[in-house]
Amino acid sequence: MVEIKYDSQGLVPAIIQDYNTGEVLMMAYMNETSLQKTIETGYTHFWSRSRKKYWKKGETSGHVQEVREILVDCDADTLLIRVVQHGPGACHTGHRSCFYRDIQGREVSGKVFSEEEVYGKQGD
Repeated sequence: MVEIKYDSQGLVPAIIQDYNTGEVLMMAYMNETSLQKTIETGYTHFWSRSRKKYWKKGETSGHVQEVREILVDCDADTLLIRVVQHGPGACHTGHRSCFYRDIQGREVSGKVFSEEEVYGKQGD
């Protein structure tokens, strides 16, 4: 296995991409444990920097990400994880992708689910 270069906090950015369409769905951070959980289970797991805990994508919403391929960039300091996105979207805001706004803040793609119905007041 490639030796991953984690940052000073023990984290590596993970770009999550739709396996079938190539759409970038989100970016989150992994540490060694969450990467190992992802490899072992076949579903994405991350480290929440704000909540200081592990989380499985979709543990609240059911919108899990089934891993098809994990790629490492040339410097071994960024991951590209290609997934099958189950459920309508990856973003806790109700959008399919977390990248739903342009640089001016205009929404370039609409919501695909109601985050209030799925999460109540908090998202994953």
